[in-house]
Amino acid sequence: QSFPLESVRDFLTSATVAQLLAQAVLDNPMFTARWRAVAAISLAIRRFRGGRRTPPYLLRMEAEDLVTAVFPDQLACLENIQGDREIPDHPLVRQAIDDCLREAMDIEGLEAVLRGIETGNIAVTARETVEPSPLAAEIVGARVYAFLDGAPLEERRVRAVSQRRWLDPKDAGDLARLDPEAIARVRREARPQPRDTEELLDALVTCGYLLATEIEPRWRPWLAALENEGRACRLGPRWIAAEHWPRWRAFTRDTPEPTPTLPPALANESWCAEDALTAVVRARLGITGPVTAAELAAQIGVGTAAVETALRRLEQEGGALAYDDGWCERGLLARIHRLTLARLRAEIEPVAAGRFLAFLTRWQHVHPDTRLHGPQALKAVLEQLEGFPAPAPAWEGRILPARLPDYDPAWLDRLCQSGRFVWACITPSGRRTPVAKLTIAFLPRRRLAAWIADPPTPTSPAAALVLETLEREGALFFDEIQAATRLLPAQLETALAELAALGQVSCDSFEGLRALLLPEARKRRYRRLLASLENAGRWQRLRPVGEVDDAVERRARALLRRYGVVFRALAARERAMPSWLELVRVYRRLEARGEIRGGRFVAGTFGEQFALPEAVTLLRRTQESATPSAAPGDPLQLAAAVLPGLAGAEKTAVPS
Repeated sequence: QSFPLESVRDFLTSATVAQLLAQAVLDNPMFTARWRAVAAISLAIRRFRGGRRTPPYLLRMEAEDLVTAVFPDQLACLENIQGDREIPDHPLVRQAIDDCLREAMDIEGLEAVLRGIETGNIAVTARETVEPSPLAAEIVGARVYAFLDGAPLEERRVRAVSQRRWLDPKDAGDLARLDPEAIARVRREARPQPRDTEELLDALVTCGYLLATEIEPRWRPWLAALENEGRACRLGPRWIAAEHWPRWRAFTRDTPEPTPTLPPALANESWCAEDALTAVVRARLGITGPVTAAELAAQIGVGTAAVETALRRLEQEGGALAYDDGWCERGLLARIHRLTLARLRAEIEPVAAGRFLAFLTRWQHVHPDTRLHGPQALKAVLEQLEGFPAPAPAWEGRILPARLPDYDPAWLDRLCQSGRFVWACITPSGRRTPVAKLTIAFLPRRRLAAWIADPPTPTSPAAALVLETLEREGALFFDEIQAATRLLPAQLETALAELAALGQVSCDSFEGLRALLLPEARKRRYRRLLASLENAGRWQRLRPVGEVDDAVERRARALLRRYGVVFRALAARERAMPSWLELVRVYRRLEARGEIRGGRFVAGTFGEQFALPEAVTLLRRTQESATPSAAPGDPLQLAAAVLPGLAGAEKTAVPS
């Protein structure tokens, strides 16, 4: 644009906006729909014929015939109408336009905003930004039917505009900030680099002047030669081409005569002071990049007000653009914008599968540099792995020690006994499953309702008896269950193992599952299994606590916490997760709230991708490197199996 951005504020006024909007509505399908509704409600067109409802296409035809009779200009060709359409004083027309302005739109609110701008109660600040602001992004990305004019989709969507999809309100102020590296690069490219006397003279002619501080040592002999030949001269702290001397004489006082004397054609050249200063400023802007009026005034040796006037004239011509508190030549600013956008696009370019897996090792604290320590860290690890079904022996054998080098089984027992976490089988097969192949997950007790559905019923009489006892009596210790059911210890052990595999029961601590996992050979060798079960705490029927309305959202959030970045192939491998169609609805809603980000984060994967903001930051900082080997059943092993180019590949282990 070549006009001050502040002038946009005065494009609309509260006194005329209603008439302008009414004229715009007449060409929009909104008026057609409202007119048809008004005509039907007022019985101007017949909704029933012969006891049957009039077909919609006949209603549209009758409504069009009616508007032709009472408001012919609405359907007339605009080439045959001079100025605005004359809206007739007809009750149906008035009602249809009123419905458009007050029901479909809020004309009173718009007029109130415009009055606030006119009175100064609402401040309007104009800013040119390198990408749309949160408000402008909604307008740029709106659907076609959101606009009153009929611009084509390719113009309205502006797909070439690169924008950050998260647009955190805290970062909105950075949208108008140019990339310092882009500014420095453009300044280096625009700065003259002459190789001989003629190229130096060409630089003086092109850029208006060069400051003495900008002169490189190797240029000084060339400047001396140009000065002796009368083709360049020095004015205070700056060097100019001799042919520009008449311009400087027009707006500066006590301008010394160049030596030797100029040719008569140049000596007699006359310039208006404003035109001369504008020409000098225009030439200088071609090599400076963003600069303030005060800086230019200090370099040229004139007042700041005179330079601002010259800059405004250049803005009207389209040669310069105001940017925040500074000014920049239009072409240079466009280059800076392109470089800035290129950097922004590079920040969100999808990463390779290997880099994403390297990120996951840090995100899940498997990398040696990010491993956690202490009992408090166990809670953070279990929260991240919430709802992940893994083989029961793998939890204490590989998964937890990989993230907690100093892992102690007593930490897990205390965490379960405190009631914070519960172990449970959330993906039961419905058949008898050997305990050694049982897959369990750790769940926060307060979120059980989001994970526990309707588990299968037991098939063996002993398991059904134990489940009935727990249902009737509540949580019981091992010896209390044995006394109530009168089962043998081995029978009770088998029944509890079956109920655990069906997702029906759990234990106060992890010690109960350890006892069930004890191999048969060790059971015969050590007669202390019953003591282990007796020390495991109470066994209880798993009961969902709380509402289950947001079960899909809670599982979707758990998946995001586990991987940081979620896509379809990864979610499909999680057996406890809903379908991707259900998950993507939740993720789109969270993205609309600004809680997560959508985009393309991992290359080579299909479908939409969503990520936590902190995960995106870590993903950009992570460099692709050798990653620790993932044990079977570990979430990292699952992720490596679905990533393109890594499925079945052997990973290099990093020594801890």
